Amino acid sequence: MIRIVIADDHPIFRRGLRELLENEPDFEVVAEAEDADSARRYVRGHHPDVLVIDLNMPGEAVLDVLPDLRSEFSDTEIVVLTMQNEPAYARRALQDGALGYVLKDAAAQELVTAVRAAVRGESFLNPRLGAKLASESTDGAPGGLSDRELQVMSMLALGYTNAQIAEQLYISVRTVETHRAHLQQKLGVTDRRGLVAYAFQNGLVDPTA
Repeated sequence: MIRIVIADDHPIFRRGLRELLENEPDFEVVAEAEDADSARRYVRGHHPDVLVIDLNMPGEAVLDVLPDLRSEFSDTEIVVLTMQNEPAYARRALQDGALGYVLKDAAAQELVTAVRAAVRGESFLNPRLGAKLASESTDGAPGGLSDRELQVMSMLALGYTNAQIAEQLYISVRTVETHRAHLQQKLGVTDRRGLVAYAFQNGLVDPTA
């Protein structure tokens, strides 16, 4: 079972969220939190696989505590579910430890997909935001990477699959896999999480342009 803690300050929304998630046969919601403090307590007590958390709740600003949550609960992946559709919020959330960023007005299946991706250690970003971020300039990137490698890495960091990258860039999936292997070799990382961290730490995905 994939064990989940949900955190949102609206009881009716939490109830609907629980029903949505538990409609999946391998999902179990183990606790519901109403703010960041209670989310921290429930994650500490239940050790869930995934924390689904809203950005706008009473108490501590969730964006400010994401790095602490990521550091303290390294075995729990974080998926943000929010109304905040500005790319800057998504960029910061992913940079500070979230693996998923889903908009509340998106299709319900997006959240399920994001939770499953997080359990696999993969990122997921709402496609509308992903398209905006992936189109931003990557000029001046470190690491001696080619323009195509930079495009592939930024799209990987934003949650695109190899097949989706191939379709968007009009190249084959095998070519995407080759670029990914070269990226990992050049940057000295061993997996997708390392590429995501590198992309955000070096400002290769910029929502402000």
